[in-house]
Amino acid sequence: MKLSLYKTGKQPAAVNMALDQALLELHARGAIGPVLRLYGWEPSALTIGYSQHWNEDVDQDACARHGVPVVRRTTGGGAVFHDNEITYSLVAPAALLGENILESFRNVSRALVAALRIMGLGAEFAPLNDITVNGKKISGNAQVRHKGSILQHGTILLGLDLDKMFSLLRVPDDKLKRKNLAAARDRVTSAQEELGRPVLFEDAAAAMSEGFSEWAGAALSSFDPPAELTALAGEIQRSKFDATQWNQRL
Repeated sequence: MKLSLYKTGKQPAAVNMALDQALLELHARGAIGPVLRLYGWEPSALTIGYSQHWNEDVDQDACARHGVPVVRRTTGGGAVFHDNEITYSLVAPAALLGENILESFRNVSRALVAALRIMGLGAEFAPLNDITVNGKKISGNAQVRHKGSILQHGTILLGLDLDKMFSLLRVPDDKLKRKNLAAARDRVTSAQEELGRPVLFEDAAAAMSEGFSEWAGAALSSFDPPAELTALAGEIQRSKFDATQWNQRL
């Protein structure tokens, strides 16, 4: 696969989600080829899945107090707190990644497992859409399909602040919150926890680039964003990810 690399640094949540959707739409139009985007989140943010209720799993008041924006994704799944991580998005033809959802998740997982190996971590694919290290989740992934194209995005946790995360999630009572927090500590991990040292975003990006290059079977070319990408992403951001009607599904 000829795959282009697009590094966009750390951006606000609405910008990140708008760029992902713009890339998907341009790919579906045939305006761009397969693209791997690597990015982070600044400020930290929380995203909810396409079908989630606005207040289902997220304490919106707590997010507002802590200045943590909440944005609805176009992909499914649950609430995700984006903090110390590296995030990727991949747009490519469904015919290349796999028409079957499980097949496509398994296919892309090979690149993530390779990237984690380069970082010094032994990882495995855990169906349907997770990657684990020593039996603990280090990566969650989601996708959406549009006119024969796939957008898949996901995270690799570089560090983990479960206390902060659970302060933003809606859990019925303190006892249940403590129980859920204890369970999360047993099933979720990060690169820092596994390696015993901090992992820099730039080092993780280099490992991701190399891992996806191995997976694609060729060196990654630098992505040259077409002029229409900026305009389309801005339009999508204004109409969708900055809009209360979309985020709260009013």
